[in-house]
Order: sequence, then C-alpha cells, then structure tokens
Amino acid sequence: MRLKLVCSAILAISSLPTSISAFSPRHHHRTIYASTRLFTSALETLADLTTLSIDSGCIDTVAKYAKTGLITDATTNPLFVSQAGSNGDVRYEEMVMEAVTYAKAKTCAQDGCDLPDNTLNLAVDRLAVNLGKQLTSLVSGRVSTEVDIRLSYNTEASVERARSIIAMYEEMGVSKDRILIKLAGTWEGIQAAKVLEKEGIQCNITLVFSFLQAAAAAQAGAYLISPFPGRILDWHKKQSGKESYPPDADPGVLAVKRMFAYFRKYKYDTICMPASWRPSRGVNVEGGDVDQILALAGVDEMTIPPPLLDSLSSMPSTVVVRKCDAKADAAACTDPDFLLTEDSYKTYWDTDDCGKEKLKEGIDSFTVETEKLIKILIEKF
Repeated sequence: MRLKLVCSAILAISSLPTSISAFSPRHHHRTIYASTRLFTSALETLADLTTLSIDSGCIDTVAKYAKTGLITDATTNPLFVSQAGSNGDVRYEEMVMEAVTYAKAKTCAQDGCDLPDNTLNLAVDRLAVNLGKQLTSLVSGRVSTEVDIRLSYNTEASVERARSIIAMYEEMGVSKDRILIKLAGTWEGIQAAKVLEKEGIQCNITLVFSFLQAAAAAQAGAYLISPFPGRILDWHKKQSGKESYPPDADPGVLAVKRMFAYFRKYKYDTICMPASWRPSRGVNVEGGDVDQILALAGVDEMTIPPPLLDSLSSMPSTVVVRKCDAKADAAACTDPDFLLTEDSYKTYWDTDDCGKEKLKEGIDSFTVETEKLIKILIEKF
C-alpha cells in the first residue's frame, strides 16, 4: 500500500503557479542585464530571465547568434554530427577526415581490411569532439556532446566513452568544464552520470520525459537535465485525442515545471534545461510555435533551435512574462524527496507509459542517425 501511495505521489502531475524566477548557482557564465536596459524583442527579454543555448550544429548559425550575446551555450546530438559528416562544406569535410585519420592511427587500423568496431566508434566520437571544439570557440558557455546512444543501457561502457571524449577535448586544449557529456535518461545512463560527476565530468541527462527520470538525475548529482516538453505533449495529444492545449495547461509545460519545482524545493543544483518544442495551441495559430518556450520563461536554461530563435527575435518584448520562479515553485511543490534505488525506480518506471514509450522512441531515432554516420565514415575510410 505504501509503495502504491508513493508511486502515485511521484507520477501524478499537479498544477503549479504561473508566477515565477529561476537562478542556479551553476550559471556563472550567464549575462545578467541591467534592469534599465530597454529590450526590443522577445528573445532579448527571454535571455534576461533564462540562460539560452542554441540547439544546432551549424557553425555559421551558432556564430550568428553567439555574436548577439544572447546565446551562451550550444547543444549537439547524433543528428547534428551525422549532418556534419555528410554536409559537403569544406570545414566539415576537414573535421571528418581528421576523425578518420585519428581513429586509424590510434587503433592501428589497416587500409583494405574490415574496420573493427573500436576504430569506427573512435571516429564517431572524434568527429563529435571536432564539431564541439569549433562550437566552444563561438559560445562562451558549455557545449554538450553525446555519448554513443547505443550504450544507453550500459553504465560501464558509457563511462569509458565519456572519459575518452573528455580526454580528446583536453588534448585539443578545451577544458572539461566547457563540456557537458550527454547521456540518455535510462537508469544506466543516470548511474554513469553519477560516476562521472564524482570525477569532475559534468553531465547532461537527455531524453527526459518523466518526473521519475528528473528526480533520479538530481539525486545522482547530474549537472543538467534536458526534458522534452514537445514530445511529452505529443504523447498526451495521442492519448487524449485533443489537438491543442492552453500553454499554461500544456502537459509538457506542466511536467517541466514540476521537475523545476522539485529541484528548487530540495535544493538540488541540477539545472533544468528543456529542449524539443511544440505549439501548444496548434500549428495554425500565429506565434504558437513558441508557446511552450514562453510558458516556461524563467526556467534555469533552455536550448532552442534556430527557427524558434528567429521567431522570438521577430516578436515584441512584451510577449515574455516570467512564468517560472524558484521560490514560488519550491513553495508550491508537493512531491516527496525520497531516495530512489534501482528496484524502486524500475517499479515506478513500469507504470510510466509516457516515459517508457518516448524514451525508447528517442533512443531508436538517435540510433538510426548514429548508424547513418557510421556508414558515411566507412566510405571515408
């Protein structure tokens, strides 16, 4: 009976207030604008409330937004790395060829022979590091680089690959405090983050669709989580048959607010950085593409793709109103803070249909992109 009550407390999404500030002590690089500054766009106002990251692997696009001073961080994923591998731009081609040469030399791979997995895996990681290094020269904050998504259920292998990625960055002169290692939000991925954080390697737990994942990541000491409000909304729309929600009642928005409130109430340092966005009110509503972003204004951090940054740049500053407040949300949080074990986590996880379905879907999707990249690299070898 007690287990059922605790599980119910974890999985029930409660309404949270819409008045809100968010500040994490980890945001040392964040630019705080003077209160007298006159904001002319929604993007400027949002950047004053929330640390902004750009969700892109395009060098030119990242450079464009980094120059505005509004974007401090960058995130990449297997799709961006795969696109870099097939881009054709000479800058990306040089990154690919360097990765191939590096992997061949490090693993003593011979031309004309079948390529061993360790050679291809090293080339994949090296390309991600080459892209990440370029991005660190453009943004002042951190760049997220993902561990091979195919290792999402293997803690030990994820830890080893993360250490290798960090070592390559350091060989290139990029300090590990500029990098976030991205790990999928499986129990095994979260435990890998627990090991790495103790070694001073900061982690981004991605593909988060559940309060349970967020609580486990915070308890593991993860630097940051990336919940996906857009994909949470997709799941709820499919289940309910509804085509739209008011932004403040959007299930994805409410899920992220709940995670944020839990972190702030129990004084976890873990940063809440939502990613993956959808229009709460539907695709045909003017300005609807940034519904979820505006409904979470004031959360610790956001990573936003270029098209939505463009939308925010074209909107007046008055559309942005603080919606996340650390003190108010902490006071409203009703979730208990109890230690999750592997057994209790998996018991609760079995009841979390949204989390299970969307996590598997996300891992499968990124696995396809990783395999595309490997085929590209084989041709380059």
